[in-house]
Amino acid sequence: MRWAEPQPAERVAVVGIGGLGHLAVQYAKAAGFTTIAISHSAGKDKLIRELGADEIVRDGKGLAAAGGADVILGTSNSVEAMADSIAGLRPDGRLVLMGFENKPLAVHPGDLITRRIRILGSQQNDREYLHEALQIAASGKVKVITETYPLDQITKAYERVADASMN
Repeated sequence: MRWAEPQPAERVAVVGIGGLGHLAVQYAKAAGFTTIAISHSAGKDKLIRELGADEIVRDGKGLAAAGGADVILGTSNSVEAMADSIAGLRPDGRLVLMGFENKPLAVHPGDLITRRIRILGSQQNDREYLHEALQIAASGKVKVITETYPLDQITKAYERVADASMN
């Protein structure tokens, strides 16, 4: 989120509410931003509300209809979902890609030019920010949700992560 340099009163959306996205929603909310979750899975709505999201939308058009976002944290492993979310970026909006699928990200040049959209890649920040993130988690504002599988179910665990519909 830091790479996008969000400003006070800006809106942050998270696309892909899975292993990384559930944390992104909580950190954005803990940082004081209006937080919108973009999830195709209506079955996750209860969890998303518990994570602190102010709004839930299904796609980029829904995000635009809800007022848009200044920053989108792309935690999905679906490039289609992340490309679709661009429709909900406000002018000067930033899409931060953290999720990954080995396919090209389709972006219309007109979006980049007319709305001055920026696309950023991010792996992690410096050590000082890791300490800050851990302090926020230790304060109880962020809770990690995990699933544990026995070693003989490693294929099932991998399939669960790889399934883009989980986001």
